Amino acid sequence: PPSRVYKLIKLLTMASNVREESVSLDLDMTSATPIQPAAPATNYRPWTDFQPVLPGAGQRKGQKSEASTEKKTPNFALPRYEWSKAKKQSVMDEQNRELADDESVSLDEVSSRGEAVYIVQQKYGYAAITFAVVQIGVLILMMAQCGIAPLSLNPMIGPYPDALSEWGGKNAVNILDDGEWWRLVTPIFLHAGVVHLLGNVAVQVDLCAFFEREWGTKVWMIIYLGSAVGSSILSVIIMPDTISVGSSGAVMGIFGGKLAEVIVRRFERNKTKQERIGHKVRQEQFGAVTCAVTVVMLFSFIPFVDWAAHLGGLVAGFIVGLACFSLWIQHNIWKWIGVATGVILSGVLFIGSLVYMYNGSVMPSQELSDVCGYYKQFYDDYECNCQLEEYLNNLNNGE
Repeated sequence: PPSRVYKLIKLLTMASNVREESVSLDLDMTSATPIQPAAPATNYRPWTDFQPVLPGAGQRKGQKSEASTEKKTPNFALPRYEWSKAKKQSVMDEQNRELADDESVSLDEVSSRGEAVYIVQQKYGYAAITFAVVQIGVLILMMAQCGIAPLSLNPMIGPYPDALSEWGGKNAVNILDDGEWWRLVTPIFLHAGVVHLLGNVAVQVDLCAFFEREWGTKVWMIIYLGSAVGSSILSVIIMPDTISVGSSGAVMGIFGGKLAEVIVRRFERNKTKQERIGHKVRQEQFGAVTCAVTVVMLFSFIPFVDWAAHLGGLVAGFIVGLACFSLWIQHNIWKWIGVATGVILSGVLFIGSLVYMYNGSVMPSQELSDVCGYYKQFYDDYECNCQLEEYLNNLNNGE
């Protein structure tokens, strides 16, 4: 109708006379300080997608306009805030897309520019930090009770070897003959000394904690504990005549899980910005983890290091991770193929190894039933502070 056309022309004319001043915005776009216009237009509501709303538009005849009951002074901060935030985000998306597509730009360079954000599932690696605190506390208590062995006996600056067995270290005789199956898990809480502890905890609260932030605590715990059991099983089978402690087998399992994740998620789509960033992150993680695994395995053959536990943890973490991360595949067919493969391999490894371990094929030295007496025959000044009572009983019984 002509009246509506007239009102529209009048409204647009009034709006064009509005002098909008600049609005200062913080970098994080969380606040704005508007400067009110000199001559605000009546019923002009810029927060409706910058479209003026006619009085009574969309209302029945005789119904009061919503504009008549609201304040006449418009708020110019809200549309500028929303528009500026959306524009800035679109510009950043375009920059990130160009950076992600440029293979010559490294992840560190992208991060240093502040132009890419890698989203993880949680803020902290709660389980990794908790395990580290418990491991530190256990070593302190163990050294307080059992004393510190001389460096000639324990170069790791820690307790006597019998203390490691007494507190739950991997002892094949106790596991196979005495039924102490829980020793397949408890070695991850123990360490041979301060040097051993610092090496494992440093990796655990750095790389392993970051992987927990990526995966979530539940997945991280499954891989960590599964790797701990796998490392102990292979150590019992291959090296039954040694006392072994440490979380390095579980840490190697976390590395194996990361390798499984990179392989499983290699063929995911990379259409969105976050998917492209994720691919770049995992590519660089793959190189770092591969290097770390190679170095650890090379140093696994020096004295006082259980290479079988490292290898067992790595393999167990990889196949458990294969089952876990296959659930993240978008394509249903490949998802269940990956899950089935991981579950079958896990069953073969764990069940097959346990059957082999308990069917009499593994014959550990019976001397390890008395760890204190075993070490006393090699070291004259050996002190049995943790198993002294058991050692004296064995002497009285003529054993």
